Amino acid sequence: MAWRTAILTASDKGARGEREDTSAQVIRELVEEELGGEIVEYRIVPDEQDEIIAALIELTDYFQADLVLTTGGTDLAIRDVTPEATRRVIEREVPGLSEAMRNTVMQKNRAVMLFRGICGIRGRTLIVNLPGTPKGVHENLAAIMDQLPEALLMVTGQYRQ
Repeated sequence: MAWRTAILTASDKGARGEREDTSAQVIRELVEEELGGEIVEYRIVPDEQDEIIAALIELTDYFQADLVLTTGGTDLAIRDVTPEATRRVIEREVPGLSEAMRNTVMQKNRAVMLFRGICGIRGRTLIVNLPGTPKGVHENLAAIMDQLPEALLMVTGQYRQ
């Protein structure tokens, strides 16, 4: 099954065209090669909670993505508001995915304890916050990749026991 996937990058510099979005490129490669997914939309927005919220709603409700992967805005800096924006649009949190990412990556890099990303469900879409660096994206997404197909079957109502 080709999971309909959207990528949302939260980055002030990226939104102004001052930085190449290499983290989204890593997401695209992993989704297409490891998950067998199809990228249906890609956005860059500044680190503004209202803009992140609007983009998440559009990606879930209008584009009807099965999976939305965000990158950026998940650390401790004052402008890092992706988890807060995500929390405002999800209906249910999926803490196990966030815990698995932190636990797996923290074994190699203790700084991951500062990663505040969350995962949750809006309608029939799974939203996963990822860090803003290519390495962080790869490590965190790899930590949960094996569980994403089953999670997506459940979230989209296709799971058969």
